[in-house]
Parts: sequence; structure tokens; C-alpha cells
Amino acid sequence: MSKAIPALAGLLGAGLIGNGIFMLASPEAWYFAVPGVTSTGPFNQHFLRDIGLIFVLIGSGFVYGAVRPSSRVLLWSIGAIWLSGHALFHVWEVAVGICGPDVLPRDFPAVTLPALIAAALSVWSLRHADH
Repeated sequence: MSKAIPALAGLLGAGLIGNGIFMLASPEAWYFAVPGVTSTGPFNQHFLRDIGLIFVLIGSGFVYGAVRPSSRVLLWSIGAIWLSGHALFHVWEVAVGICGPDVLPRDFPAVTLPALIAAALSVWSLRHADH
């Protein structure tokens, strides 16, 4: 299990980095490729690239933490906080009527699941940190 957790973090990080690079390199293609994004507002290249940078940064933190155990708690927790806030924002949009509840299952694989995985990785890293 001790080797599987860093591998999972590395995979999560690689996915986040890949998404971020896609957002940076081709924001318009990303905007039209990701289901549901077009219903969140008009295309904004600058905003998508800003968020792409965040995904690259957070993903890099998960990858770095996967190979540097002493950095895991901080880097994985920071990533988990942002990803969880992002997921909670999606839930809030449903709660206040901006979106219908049908978006939650659609968004789950790309929004909620990464947040849950990141939170679990952070808890694991905290429990296994050298004190």
C-alpha cells in the first residue's frame, strides 16, 4: 500500500498537469471539449489560461510529493484544499439554482472525484508523516 499511494498521487498529478496544459495550449478547444463547460458562461481565454496554470501547479505538487515524502503533507493538502473548494463551488451552484442537479453526476469524474482522492491522499500523508 505504501507504494500504491504515491503512484496514485503521481497519476492524479499527471492528469491535473495534462488538463492544465490543454487549457494553456488550446483554451478554446478545451472549452468546447469538456462536457458542460459551455453552459457555465462565455469563452474567456485569459480566465481559462489562469485556471490552467493552477491545474499545472497543483498537479506538479502531487507529482513532486509522490517522489519527495517530506513535501507530501504541505503540497498534497494545498492541492486538496483547492480541488475541494472547486468541487464545493459546483455544489453551491446547484444549491442556489445556477445549475440543475443533473450537472453533479456529469461533473463527478472531473471535479468531485479528484477532490476526494486529493483529500484522501492528504489524510494519508499526514498520518504517515515523520513526526
